[in-house]
Amino acid sequence: MVGSLLSLKISRLWLCLIIVTPAIPGKVCLAAPQAPSAPADLSRSKQPQPLTQAEPSEYFEEIYRDFYNNYRLGPADEIAVRVVGQPDYSLDRMKISPLGRVYHPLVGDIEVAGLTVEQLTRRLAADFGEYLLNPRVSVELVAAQSAKIGVLGEVVHPGIVVMTEPMTVLGAVTASGGVADSGNKTEVTLLRQTNDGRLRTVTINLKRILAGKADPDENLTLRAGDTLIVSSNVRKKISNIAGLGGFTQFLAFITLAGR
Repeated sequence: MVGSLLSLKISRLWLCLIIVTPAIPGKVCLAAPQAPSAPADLSRSKQPQPLTQAEPSEYFEEIYRDFYNNYRLGPADEIAVRVVGQPDYSLDRMKISPLGRVYHPLVGDIEVAGLTVEQLTRRLAADFGEYLLNPRVSVELVAAQSAKIGVLGEVVHPGIVVMTEPMTVLGAVTASGGVADSGNKTEVTLLRQTNDGRLRTVTINLKRILAGKADPDENLTLRAGDTLIVSSNVRKKISNIAGLGGFTQFLAFITLAGR
């Protein structure tokens, strides 16, 4: 009897020891944990995804490329001409004269007004080829001063704006002091003369552009000779200009202004 009681007490004591024994530091007294994910996997999962908004950057690059490729040289513009291996004939800055010419020590006066950079490059390569063997020529537009546009109507400072770099409708209106209080931001009209001499008109909602609700291509890139008209009565003004030939005269004025 005494032995049975003693055996029972020992069993209870072991049970208590099993229940209350604290965990040994540094050891886990739980079920085996699942293997953690490899740190490299976690790192990859937390990395930010590449941005997909490359379109605006590509759009602005396209604007600059289009401006550069289609820009036609004129008086007061500055160009650089470089000939590989010929430092004496490489000039970092040449200003186009009021007559549309530049002077180069190898070939003398060169008519450059009205040419694009690419056209001038080909012409110089041909001209230099009469004196040099297979010349490698490059031309760079250093400063654009001859590209002018007109900004008329209800702007703070109507007049002529010189484009020294690619300029949009919003940029031109801003350069003219912005839309006046009397102006209608929902009807800004672009007048553009096409290559065949026709007059093209485009109505632009500047209010949408200012609010950030317009597509990038709504804020059109301007070309030399373009005219913007901002007015609450813009259609009447356009009719007068187109009907009386005033736009053609103003276009000629833009072309000659400042030369």
